[in-house]
Amino acid sequence: MRQGGRSKAWLLGALVALALLSLLIFSSLNLAKYKAEVCVTFNGMTQCRTAAGATEEYVIRAATSDACSTMASGVTQSMACEQASAPVIHWIRRP
Repeated sequence: MRQGGRSKAWLLGALVALALLSLLIFSSLNLAKYKAEVCVTFNGMTQCRTAAGATEEYVIRAATSDACSTMASGVTQSMACEQASAPVIHWIRRP
């Protein structure tokens, strides 16, 4: 293969990779319509976490789960934490 053919193939590959990366970033930004900080209290401790996602329910569930993961030990406590009390939700972004 000649040198010119390699550079064209490399350039084409780089352009395809850049296009895919741009598409991934663009689609990720559009999916995060909601963003919130969620604070959870469990066993006398309070943790706050931020999450973003396509739906309000997903954001609340993800942030609650993340906060509980730092306060609970094991699956049983994590489930109890996630259901223990109503989380305090501060919406950062809503459509």
